[in-house]
Amino acid sequence: MMAILARDLKLASRRPAEALLPVVFFVVAASLFPLGVGPEAATLRQIAPGIVWVCALLSTMLSLGTMYTSDHADGSLEQMLISQLSAIELAAAKCIAHWLMTGVPLLLVSPLLGLLFGLSWEAIGLMALGLLLGTPILSLMGGMGAALTLGLRNSAVLILLIVLPLCIPVLIFGAGAVSAAEAGLAPHAHFYLLGAMLLLTSLGAPVATAAALRISV
Repeated sequence: MMAILARDLKLASRRPAEALLPVVFFVVAASLFPLGVGPEAATLRQIAPGIVWVCALLSTMLSLGTMYTSDHADGSLEQMLISQLSAIELAAAKCIAHWLMTGVPLLLVSPLLGLLFGLSWEAIGLMALGLLLGTPILSLMGGMGAALTLGLRNSAVLILLIVLPLCIPVLIFGAGAVSAAEAGLAPHAHFYLLGAMLLLTSLGAPVATAAALRISV
């Protein structure tokens, strides 16, 4: 499992432009909203959590198409599945690598976007905590969608249709935590629900992804 994780990270380091594409999309897409909505500070603070989470969700979906495609094209995915390695460990390693390459950079860049929208440091911290809990869920759900659509035409569109509805609760609770704090309410319930969804997804998504990989291959 660690060998697959190290392999994916090494391959990503050799293609820095492809690895940085979701982060660039995240920053550019979020930066366009103040130009379209207007410079009103109160409005920007109100819509900032939702904008950041929607952009983070779309940025994560942008990089899902390559999670298994290259390994499937050169035959290495088949070799992994017929080896002694468990398919569940393979799916878990792929999702962890995807989160390290996509989710962690989004988490690091999010405070800059919070400052761009005029959020307080407390709200920025809550938003970062929500992303820390929510982005692994997006990677795990996305890995399941990538496995289900492996080898199909227009797989990127199919991944969006499969994964986006499943990720709506993450979007609601992640953005709702910051909005609740801004309204003077306690955001703990939103984080508890995100943590529960992270535990549930961590247990179930690798198993479902492993089954989907065997069906697709």
